[in-house]
Amino acid sequence: MNEIKEYTEKLFEDIKHIEGNGDEYWFARELMPLLEYSKWENFNNVIQKAVIAYKNSNNDDSYWLPEIRKPIITGKGRKEFIKDYKLSRYICYLIVQNANPKKKMVALGQTYFAIQTRKQELNKKDYSELTEDEKRFYQRDLTKKGNYSLNIAARNAGVKNFDKFHNSGYRGLYNGETADDIAKRKNLRYREDILDNMGSAELAANLFRITQTEEKLNNDNIKGENKANTIHYNIGKNIREVIAKNGGIMPENLLTPNKSLKELEKERKNNSKRLHSKNID
Repeated sequence: MNEIKEYTEKLFEDIKHIEGNGDEYWFARELMPLLEYSKWENFNNVIQKAVIAYKNSNNDDSYWLPEIRKPIITGKGRKEFIKDYKLSRYICYLIVQNANPKKKMVALGQTYFAIQTRKQELNKKDYSELTEDEKRFYQRDLTKKGNYSLNIAARNAGVKNFDKFHNSGYRGLYNGETADDIAKRKNLRYREDILDNMGSAELAANLFRITQTEEKLNNDNIKGENKANTIHYNIGKNIREVIAKNGGIMPENLLTPNKSLKELEKERKNNSKRLHSKNID
């Protein structure tokens, strides 16, 4: 049973995307085949039922369902645009509630989105009350998921040298610094993860870089490694310019935490073991 649960979670997590502010979303066209729908018209009917359910339960017209146009290449080699939607987690939850329950993945999706929607509500509600280290863990988890999605988008764009690709983004955001330069400035050990050694504000800036680059690569159907690298660099640079314009602290000037997230995680596990051992005694 646990194996089925883990497999199901991975399927839905693999097609998840993350906005710069940490909000998660799914593309309707990617969710459709996963829920075993083969025709867009049928799936679109389910989406519209979910929208009605949302409006009826919230008594307003504000729902997160941005319509987008995705470029595709037809069998004849022509470029056309098809309708798609960006779906919030809650809208996905309503979609699976209104979908055909006889489909196995619909039933599994109902459980997944019900649990995860509740978790998201708690995360958003409690974030302001988290300690700095807890915020770091939260933001780091988002950057891991974001980088996973970004790597898929980059691979689809034709990127093969991922070190160069990721360094393009760092160079834009950090005024020319590569990942190695950042690690040296932070006095990190060889191959120590730089993201594990950032505060929540620095992680948030990098999350914005990650998510905006992924969105640009996907929405503009970017092809070519050099073009993808240039886009990543420019987005990093643009974020840096916004920080400067708002009078914020540049990423390289933000303080490096005294302990990495790996060290904090190790301490957590040791404390948990000691507490468990004490309870047994």
